[in-house]
Amino acid sequence: MKKKKSSNVVKYNRWGYIFLIPFFVTFIVFQLIPLFGTFWNSFFENYRSGRQQIGPNFIGIENFKTIITSGLIWKYARNTLIMWVLGFVPQIFFSLLLGAWFSDKRLSIKASGFFKTVIYLPNLIMASAFAMLFFTLFSEGGPVNSILVNLHILKEPFAFLNDIAATRGLVGLMNFVMWFGNTTLLLLAGMLGIDPSLYEAAEVDGATSTQKFFRITLPILKPILVYVVITSLIGGLQMFDVPSVLTNGKGNPMETSMTLIMYLNNHLYSKNFGLAGTVSVLLFLITGILSFIVFKVSNEKNVK
Repeated sequence: MKKKKSSNVVKYNRWGYIFLIPFFVTFIVFQLIPLFGTFWNSFFENYRSGRQQIGPNFIGIENFKTIITSGLIWKYARNTLIMWVLGFVPQIFFSLLLGAWFSDKRLSIKASGFFKTVIYLPNLIMASAFAMLFFTLFSEGGPVNSILVNLHILKEPFAFLNDIAATRGLVGLMNFVMWFGNTTLLLLAGMLGIDPSLYEAAEVDGATSTQKFFRITLPILKPILVYVVITSLIGGLQMFDVPSVLTNGKGNPMETSMTLIMYLNNHLYSKNFGLAGTVSVLLFLITGILSFIVFKVSNEKNVK
């Protein structure tokens, strides 16, 4: 009987592996092979000069020297991180605030399900459509300038898209509006999983709401917070559609809103596949290093 049961378990487990096959096939074909292909292409000279195809010729690390010595990748990495921070800081602040409100049973917010749905809705809108909306709203002849001029806040229309701080601020604002709902639901799920008895014990000891949040909620939420920071960082470094549509792919003014992926896209558009592969590899390394730093810093705080 035991042999029959064990054989049935083995047969049952086989179906689990069979159902995993489509995922692994898709991952290998569409992600793993292109990843190795990108690394491989970064060591080759491969571009078009007019109608003539140059390469592919193996040139070693010359592409890496060209990209690094130009200094552009560091400039665009700084642009990308600035715009990511402008969107992420208010995003994490309001997500924690809303999560604390929705999870607090004493407040008993009515129609909380409706509000959760509403704050998540911007995440369902295409980023390009969102960027076109903001482009229309904040153009010199747009409704925002009209309202500000009619209210006598401004004497004349302000060129938001010709100002460095305003353009970066708009990109950060769009990223905040699109993603804070998703972050709120993630943090809220973590808060609802905290044992209520911990808060009850803290109340008996006379702890205030602020003390409970910083001494109980945040420490328990730390794994989810690390996940949110890392995934948001990865998404931020891959920022493309919002600044590209808002600035017509040029990163104006003066390329201060040009991101790493926009820089990569320029090489793909010019069919310089060697340099495009190099930028992809460097982006991969930058993402890995920054994610490792975030993970390491959070672990050190846990140890202390």
